[in-house]
Amino acid sequence: MAGVLGAGGGLTGPRLLGPAEVRLLASRLDVRPTKRRGQNFVIDPNTVRRIVTLAGIRPGDTVLEVGPGLGSLTLGLLGTGAPVTAVEVDAALAGGLRAIAAEYAPDAGDLLTVVHDDALHVRLDTAPTVLVANLPYNVAVPVLLRLWQDQPSLRRALVMVQREVAERLAAAPGSRVYGVPSVKAAWFARVRLAGPVARQVFWPTPNVDSALVEMDRRDPPAAAVGRARVFDVVDAAFAQRRKMLRSSLSALAPAGRADEALVGAGIDPTERPERLTVSDFARLADALSAAT
Repeated sequence: MAGVLGAGGGLTGPRLLGPAEVRLLASRLDVRPTKRRGQNFVIDPNTVRRIVTLAGIRPGDTVLEVGPGLGSLTLGLLGTGAPVTAVEVDAALAGGLRAIAAEYAPDAGDLLTVVHDDALHVRLDTAPTVLVANLPYNVAVPVLLRLWQDQPSLRRALVMVQREVAERLAAAPGSRVYGVPSVKAAWFARVRLAGPVARQVFWPTPNVDSALVEMDRRDPPAAAVGRARVFDVVDAAFAQRRKMLRSSLSALAPAGRADEALVGAGIDPTERPERLTVSDFARLADALSAAT
């Protein structure tokens, strides 16, 4: 990890937060973690170092962090020397984050931009190249997909999410947990699991396990009808995932037309949605459009 040059010219770095510091800062800001916002703060500096290392932040990168909370991960990211834009929906946390950075990373405070907004609706003035975040469990998938859609500058992501969500995002066709998140994530990026995260590194301790997911942007499959229409087909197909595609797609095309479109896309009408790749869904969306 790169350090940050201090005013005296020596190589310094931020002080990372442990359990005592996290609780002290929460008390200072009168913050009580809430389930409604999926707030679980990282209290283990070694986990922060691991995430920052895996993120592979390079010279020229601009980092986007969602849900910085009390700044545990933010401080580690600032230690790379990259500019960081942190989007926080909680007013108390957003208001206190800059002061925390000034106290614990005094040589890197000018690298931090704090945006008080909801990541599901935020409009950024920056062009981030890498997303690194401990995403709130209750909105992890919609936030992740929206950022990939709305931030074309984004090239890589390393996010911490609930383990079951991580497994769905990284699942391959035919997997038991392959579904809508798997297909939509694959539209934007190559996705893989990057390792488990113990419950004990959070305060409060969650009742679920966590995992890291790594994503690298790739070109989406060709689809004349566009991404939104492909995603409509994905949603319709998995709304009745136990049914054959000829049945689950009946809401999008009359029975005979659905079969015609499936055959035209090179897909067996008796197949089930969990067997299709994102490229299959793109061809199918085009075929359905032509058939209707």
